[in-house]
Amino acid sequence: MNISLQNVDSVSAVLTVQIEKADYQEKVEKALKTLRQKVNMPGFRKGMVPAGLIKKQYGVSVLAEEIDKLLQEKVFEYIRENKVNMLGTPLPKENQVNFETEENFEFSFDIALAPEFNVELSANDSVDYYDINVTDEMVDQQVKMYTQRTAKYEKVEDYQDNDMLKGLLAELDENGNTKEGGVQVEGAVMMPVYMKNDEQKAIFNGAKTNTVLVFNPSVAFDNNEAELASLLKLKKEEVADRKGNFSFQIEEITRMIPGELTQELFDQVLGEGKAHNEEEFRAQIKETIAKQFEADSDYKFLIDVRTYLTNKIGKLEFPDALLKRIMLDNNKEKGEEFVAENYEKSLEELTWHLIKEKLVAANDIKVEQGDLTNMAKEATRAQFAQYGMINVPEELLENYSKEMLKKQESVEALLNRVVESKLSETLKGQVTLNHKAVSAEEFNQMFQ
Repeated sequence: MNISLQNVDSVSAVLTVQIEKADYQEKVEKALKTLRQKVNMPGFRKGMVPAGLIKKQYGVSVLAEEIDKLLQEKVFEYIRENKVNMLGTPLPKENQVNFETEENFEFSFDIALAPEFNVELSANDSVDYYDINVTDEMVDQQVKMYTQRTAKYEKVEDYQDNDMLKGLLAELDENGNTKEGGVQVEGAVMMPVYMKNDEQKAIFNGAKTNTVLVFNPSVAFDNNEAELASLLKLKKEEVADRKGNFSFQIEEITRMIPGELTQELFDQVLGEGKAHNEEEFRAQIKETIAKQFEADSDYKFLIDVRTYLTNKIGKLEFPDALLKRIMLDNNKEKGEEFVAENYEKSLEELTWHLIKEKLVAANDIKVEQGDLTNMAKEATRAQFAQYGMINVPEELLENYSKEMLKKQESVEALLNRVVESKLSETLKGQVTLNHKAVSAEEFNQMFQ
């Protein structure tokens, strides 16, 4: 077998494979013997069909199949061993072969080559880095969430915002009397603070138990069918006719009393002994939020590095015709229109992929199994942190991370996150960081 690569230009080549009978004969004969043991043919016992008959009936198809296997194996072996920087997959040319009459074959493939370019970063390169401010309000909100977990609920006599009301809800007629056959809900529960209409919400200010108030639920909840159906205990399609006033006799007012900032709460949230008073507790909360923001800042930094390097390197040369054929081959059901609409965007992603590959290689960035496990734990920890759970037991993190690592798509996502995390950390030490302090709102607006 002879395999050769001939460059057409700097970004495309033709790979030619010449196959002789000696390259495939043994494999074909072995495949025919295996087939003979399996074939059921009338007039012969299984495994006793004459070899000549098997070859006559199946020889051509077996030959084509074995040559195809051989081609795939040897082509990719050649590309790997010769370090051909190929884009996509080899595209077969119109190879004219006749498996019935020929013994020696020649196959040619179009190869898309990655463009050659250099990428370097140094202290002479300046990239913005956004430091997100952690405000006292953010810390207050987080602390409030923790105290609400240990909150107590007390019955009170007068209503304040955020209190929960329970009572008898009754539909009224146009004269303000209880409507005969109208909707009545015993033990109806609602929180006026969630009403959309301020005037309706104000009706409940200072209300006391055992008083009767008149309001319009349809106006109060801005005709939201789901909310009205839940309150009135009706189906969504039934609330459209309930536009009038209702009376509400308050039977109970329940108020949530936030828990206190105790040592028990500190230990529960942060771990034992991490904070001993409110000041230390708030400082730890602030540090946790800052760490979460740092990951966001690193993500934005890598996006800006991508833009910076793409502009610095300039437009790369690509074998457009070949890449469009590869893209079409991978999206046959979507057709040429899809390729035309998405080709330029795919080039942007490909350009960054090639840049990132060079940066990873130049900085000798490697991913070990421990890196994947730690990233899985960090991803799990971040998910729990969204619900205010900071002190997650190590055993729970281990179990969740093991489940993530069982799924191939999760492993691939984690691998990419590890690479980008290591790359971001490395590049931050190479370039000059132009630090900019921003609020969380300003930072989020950059992604809109």
